[in-house]
Amino acid sequence: MPYRPKNEPFPLPFEVYPEEWFRRLEAGEIFPERADAVTEVDLGCGDGSFLNGMARQYPERNFLGVERLLGRVRKVCRDTRKGELANVRALRLETTYAVEWLLPRGFADRVHLLFPDPWPRKKHHKRRLMRQPKFLRSVHDLLKPGGEFWFKTDHEEYFDVAEEALQEIDFFERLPWPEDEFYPVTDFEQVWQADGRKIQGIRLRKIATA
Repeated sequence: MPYRPKNEPFPLPFEVYPEEWFRRLEAGEIFPERADAVTEVDLGCGDGSFLNGMARQYPERNFLGVERLLGRVRKVCRDTRKGELANVRALRLETTYAVEWLLPRGFADRVHLLFPDPWPRKKHHKRRLMRQPKFLRSVHDLLKPGGEFWFKTDHEEYFDVAEEALQEIDFFERLPWPEDEFYPVTDFEQVWQADGRKIQGIRLRKIATA
């Protein structure tokens, strides 16, 4: 179990901490009193600025943030408590394990992957999530029928690689990115915009497969 200070609540308020980490969860274990609500998952949610912004805008929806760093999970939970956002939960876990092994299949109406590590060094390119068919298939399985997967990056080469990878699969269809829909700017996006980087997005919808 990762180290936490003795005086820190465990689990943190609004934190999802499964009793078992080696079986797939059920929706009711994540949002016990809101299992039937529209649910969105933010993979690698960082400090929670996007997650909590969406939760305030759409109080009728559920929002789960997945983040591996404890300091960021602490901030998400602290801001969620301050904002009295009953529709937010945080899961401290590495993204691929959460998607491939822990989260329920058919759980999410929408999954967000915003500004993931582009792994710019050539020897690390295999770590890019958007070029991994297994990860993309797991996102597909995580979504409800007709659910959507939204991806954003400031890294042009990574965007091109993602588009190439998506041409090799047949379980998502491409949709236009809506410019007028409420979509908070993440902490990373603010930095990249200040640097004048080009922000690009891909919006996908789940296609039923046999």
